Amino acid sequence: MDTTGDLHEAERGFAEAAARLGRWIADYLAGSERYPVLSRARPGQVRRSLPSAPPQDPEPFEAVFADFERAILPGITHWNHPAFFAYFAITGSAPGVLGEMLSAALNVNGMLWRTSPAATELEQVTLDWLRQMLGLPQQFGVIMDTASVATLCAVAAAREALDLGIRTRGMAGRDLPRLRLYTSEQAHSSVEKAAIVLGLGQEGCRKIPTDGEYRMRADALEDAVREDLRAGWRPVCVVATVGTTSTTSVDPVDEVADVCERYGLWLHVDAAYGGAAAILPEMRWVLRGCERADSFLVNPHKWLFTPIDCTAFYTRRPEVLRRAFSLVPEYLRTPEDEVVNYMDYGVQLGRRFRALKLWMVIRMFGVRGLQEAIRRHLDLAREFAEWVDASPDFQRMAPVPFSTVCFRYSPPGTPEEELDRRNAGLLEAVNASGEAYLSHTVLRGRYTLRLAVGNLRTQRRHVARCWELLQSHARKRGPREEVPWES
Repeated sequence: MDTTGDLHEAERGFAEAAARLGRWIADYLAGSERYPVLSRARPGQVRRSLPSAPPQDPEPFEAVFADFERAILPGITHWNHPAFFAYFAITGSAPGVLGEMLSAALNVNGMLWRTSPAATELEQVTLDWLRQMLGLPQQFGVIMDTASVATLCAVAAAREALDLGIRTRGMAGRDLPRLRLYTSEQAHSSVEKAAIVLGLGQEGCRKIPTDGEYRMRADALEDAVREDLRAGWRPVCVVATVGTTSTTSVDPVDEVADVCERYGLWLHVDAAYGGAAAILPEMRWVLRGCERADSFLVNPHKWLFTPIDCTAFYTRRPEVLRRAFSLVPEYLRTPEDEVVNYMDYGVQLGRRFRALKLWMVIRMFGVRGLQEAIRRHLDLAREFAEWVDASPDFQRMAPVPFSTVCFRYSPPGTPEEELDRRNAGLLEAVNASGEAYLSHTVLRGRYTLRLAVGNLRTQRRHVARCWELLQSHARKRGPREEVPWES
């Protein structure tokens, strides 16, 4: 029966538009490097190129897509570019894109088992596959959007585990001890944000010093806990990191777990970036001690080629996590007692069908395919680090446990106070080329460049070209010239 007459005008011609879009996406994924990796748009450019008011009448797909190419695309920084080295990559692989398309078409809300049984049960299966790939013990898993939200949920569960009645009575106006969480001075800012959101405050987030390789010092952690107990603080939890944002350092989770067990603290491990490397047998060491954590997260959207967003969160204490968040009004009660309703284990009621894209990525790459890609990235980063180490004009600033290299331009005879300005200029010159995109951090007070390899399509030639750009721009001016340099 012909039902096209029942469709709204905006939905007609979907098959043709989808085919057109599919061809464009395939071409884009195969040739994203033809675009400048860092958008050259100026502030306000995209907004000024679009009408200030919405259209009153329907517009055809071709007109909308033409505006996408004309106005939107120039304002895109291409995270799918093989020379995107600025931050941990978030490759949108073909299987993941297909999974996103199916998820959008089905458009289910997986808040309850009943609202789409397949969404819940595929999430359970896929998370168990990933758990096995990482070598973690059997535990409860749930997919969240990002590591920031997962860390927030972990700290909330840690607070709930204290049985202080905060869920019911709140924190204001009560005779509660001041609560404290602990994390490395190299930890992601989301830990401190969790403290802000949950009422611990920035003062409630104590940052622990690191060693010469930027790893949390377990002895300093224990000293801090003891000091806080004497001062009347109530320690809540510790957040350890496997692959810190600036340097990708790996905290000594086993030693940290010892401290947590001695003082009854919740241990959360943020392995958003580095955890994925553990699918390689030779990299399994990075998760040593993580089996002792109360909660753990890893981001498939960082290094397992799953389109953003997709964070896998695991916990050995799901009953505490549920106690922290479960709130079931009458209209959400269902008769199935034996099922998991994922809405009970986090902030959001509405839940996208994220498991579908991760399932398709694991199926279509296979474990060996994912391992090969990550192993290639590790090799490329180590080779880049060797080039840095061999150069008299560049200096490596941190170990390279994964696929990120921290380094800086440091020509002999250049005053220390001038090096920051010169490296900032070098960064801007390379990024302005459109051929590569790097980022920076500050380590021990020194401006440091970062190259993070992680895109599925990155080849040796992309890393080699970035090294050529760095050397070329470094030679353009003498050691005492002003910056920024011309590109």
